[in-house]
Amino acid sequence: MSDQPDGRTELRGDCARCFGLCCVALPFAASADFALDKPAGRPCPNLRDDHRCGIHTELRSKGFAGCTVYDCFGAGQKVSQVVFGGRDRRTGSAGLARGMAEVFPVVRQLHELLWYLTEAQDLPAARPFRAELREALQDTERLTRLAPAELAALDVAAHRRRVDVLLRRTSEAVRAVIPGARNRKKDRRGADLVGARLKGADLRGADLRGALLVAADLTGADLRGADLIGADLRAADLTDADLTGAFFLTQPQTDAARGNAGTRLPASVARPVHWAACR
Repeated sequence: MSDQPDGRTELRGDCARCFGLCCVALPFAASADFALDKPAGRPCPNLRDDHRCGIHTELRSKGFAGCTVYDCFGAGQKVSQVVFGGRDRRTGSAGLARGMAEVFPVVRQLHELLWYLTEAQDLPAARPFRAELREALQDTERLTRLAPAELAALDVAAHRRRVDVLLRRTSEAVRAVIPGARNRKKDRRGADLVGARLKGADLRGADLRGALLVAADLTGADLRGADLIGADLRAADLTDADLTGAFFLTQPQTDAARGNAGTRLPASVARPVHWAACR
């Protein structure tokens, strides 16, 4: 878990305004991240009657580390309070509960796009695309407020593809002006870097979109101005790494990595409190 920084409040999960949707709608399998199997639509056995987690402060020690690196980007409260008007999934019909479970993953994807679009608007190099970004953000927000049946039928993958074209253009413009990033091969988009030894690597302005950096050694690496959208940072070692100005980095990605007090992070994410115990 993390101490959340200010800003983008509605794009961060607020469990107090949600009916525990992530603990019901999402499936998980017994693994290093989860202590048991749970199919989609079935409430987690740790979910209390007040929709809060009964082992919230003990998730890691109880074998539910996967829960600590998840964020709905505010989709939980949007579905609970806006799409379904504050109706409790437990006191309504069986159809209401199924509808919430079906719509929640769709809105979660849309809210993740809102996170990226909101950040993109504030990037100085994105000024030429600002009007397009604003339009895409407004359109995405409109989609999150559709009726449940419309959301369930929404081709969210197609919408993501349209938005991604704009985010790619933004990324190229931002990385083009990163000091020291020119004339170097920086395209590592989708690269398999699982367990890679990248200690002290110069990755300024790198395109790491969708890169697999699971358990990679990025100790002391220079990631200033890197595009980290969709990068898998599970167990990646960011000790003393510099991510100043790195963009499209989310809190779940950060929480899934390892780091220390010397890790320099962009202002959009908070330093995970569990990092103090990583070493």
